[in-house]
Amino acid sequence: DLVKVEQRVEPTKKATQVLHKKLLGCMQSQPSLETERRMVKKLPLMLLSVSMAESLKDLDAESSIRRVLEMCCFMEKMLANLLTDFEMKLEREVLEPLNKLSEEDLPEILRNKKQFAKLTMDWNNARISNGPQAKQDGLREEVEEAWRKLENIKDQYSADLYHFATKEDDYANYFIRLLELQAEYHKNSHDFLDKNITELKENHNQKDSSLSVPRHKVYGEALLSHLTQSNRDIAAPIQECVHMLLRTGMEEEGLFRLAAAASVVKRLKNCLDQGVVDHSEFSMDPHAVAGALKSYLRELPEPLMTFELYNDWFKAAGWSEVCLLYLLQFLFLLSQRQAVNKMTFSNIAIVLGPNLLWPRAEGEAALLDMASASSVQVVTVIEPLIQHSSTLFPEGILTIKIMQKPIKGKPNYCSEHVTVHFTKPKAPGPPVTPKCKPPTAPSTTPAAQNTRMQPMPTPRSHTSVKKPPPKKPGVRAPTCPPPLPPPTQPAKEAPSVAQ
Repeated sequence: DLVKVEQRVEPTKKATQVLHKKLLGCMQSQPSLETERRMVKKLPLMLLSVSMAESLKDLDAESSIRRVLEMCCFMEKMLANLLTDFEMKLEREVLEPLNKLSEEDLPEILRNKKQFAKLTMDWNNARISNGPQAKQDGLREEVEEAWRKLENIKDQYSADLYHFATKEDDYANYFIRLLELQAEYHKNSHDFLDKNITELKENHNQKDSSLSVPRHKVYGEALLSHLTQSNRDIAAPIQECVHMLLRTGMEEEGLFRLAAAASVVKRLKNCLDQGVVDHSEFSMDPHAVAGALKSYLRELPEPLMTFELYNDWFKAAGWSEVCLLYLLQFLFLLSQRQAVNKMTFSNIAIVLGPNLLWPRAEGEAALLDMASASSVQVVTVIEPLIQHSSTLFPEGILTIKIMQKPIKGKPNYCSEHVTVHFTKPKAPGPPVTPKCKPPTAPSTTPAAQNTRMQPMPTPRSHTSVKKPPPKKPGVRAPTCPPPLPPPTQPAKEAPSVAQ
């Protein structure tokens, strides 16, 4: 139907004109230039590559930033080449045909349409004109001439419309070709980037044999991934923080409850991430160490007591059990000095419980849960775990021996051996008295204090602890540390990420 075809000509002309202009605006290079001139003339990717090449000159050859910039410089230049090829094909196969269609072909059809309308009007005017009889012959000739012109332009206009109708699918293919060229360009760019980024990462992650400091991020990293990469049984932040707290933080009032300076905690977290921790620097601020430990537990993608075991916490997962027992036994030691540090079983559970166990939630729900009833339930789970850790986990693993020089200005509670090791309970038998001399005066040792002091009452009546639970037969808690032979050489420190 030529009427419908005729109605499409004008909208098609407008569409091609607008889209041609917009496509020109999308091009980053200047049209109608050769390849090399296109790349030099204001192509952003090429200018970026040149800037990278100039910037890396001031960096030494061993700098990792220089090595990465060299590779990025090469990759940006290659991307500029791919972009130039794409834009040249786009100009040749899409822009030029669209421009010809909108500026030559369709305007020609529209001009014939106007001419056809004008000649039709002239023929009608000549046909209805009247005059003297003498002029009738001349008027008849004018009508015949107008009719011939009208027939000619009608044939031309009809041919143009038929041609447009047959070529309409070809015109639509220009836009399909646009998408094909874009897909080809992006695919080539993706393949190139994927291959070279993989190579860049492999080269960048290769460890220099002269450097022994691990560079794996630990905060926010999955526990199993960290333990596998570092070949450890105890997570580095947990072990490092426990070591520092055993030295100077066991009698610090409000440990884990009072906040430290955010800048110190942040610096310690960065040091733990880098694997280089100066114990003498951070042991001076036990609250910062406790804050870094709490932050590590809270930033784990999955809590130490796992999501799956939120309702069945006693079925501890194998790869997190070791870290959990290690931490619980340290917290038990911390509570033994509650007369000084004010950190009872309940207080420790309140400040650390939500960092050890929380339900699977996302967004604001996860934040609101910290103050919800579930957090109170978590405290009721964590408190007895700490309080009865020696009974629940008889095969203790916290065996720490620290021989450190005292820290200036800070009491060192572990300047000698600190050994805590729970063993399996034996069959019931007669009580065995520890082989140690009874104190002649009121002792101020932590062990003696533990036998005299009463735990502080908890906020919950059903979980308050008035006195230590009775000891089961076969489980012995010595009132003083066992005697140790004098060391012939300094004892080795527990393994740490700083070594």
